[in-house]
Amino acid sequence: MEKQKFIYGIAAVKKGETLIGYIEKGSWDWGGSKPESTDVEAEQVPDAPVLTLLQKIGQIAPTFNLIQLDYENLKNVLGGTLVETGLEGSKKVTGWKAPTSLVKITDKWTIDFASGQTMTIPNGTILANLGGKLTLTEVSKVECQLKINKPDDGGAPYEINDTLGEG
Repeated sequence: MEKQKFIYGIAAVKKGETLIGYIEKGSWDWGGSKPESTDVEAEQVPDAPVLTLLQKIGQIAPTFNLIQLDYENLKNVLGGTLVETGLEGSKKVTGWKAPTSLVKITDKWTIDFASGQTMTIPNGTILANLGGKLTLTEVSKVECQLKINKPDDGGAPYEINDTLGEG
């Protein structure tokens, strides 16, 4: 099969090795910032800069809405603690408690695309809050932003490769 020349669709989003659940259709936005530069102008050249100095490369900061709000997913993106009930050895997760202090959730993130590629973010920090509306025609959601940080090994902040196991 010929390699895909397009990237589209979210197949899975993982924090570490943990699948975080359904992402609301149409909510994924790459966000971030465009590259920054400074133009050097010369009096003798009125129609264009004589030099462009690069200041900063473009960055991404994806935003998305998590809509599968089981208790484990809430803990994975918001922090806090799971509530378990039952006897030792047969405990069952029956709730979630919000964090009581500032929580920084940083991990490796992977996004599998429906088009057959995977984006790997070695060092991403998730910022999230409970949002949306509470109605009978919509589901509540966790509004997320994934901040891309420089990896500890100094490598690329993210990369896109063929998904393992794909043709």
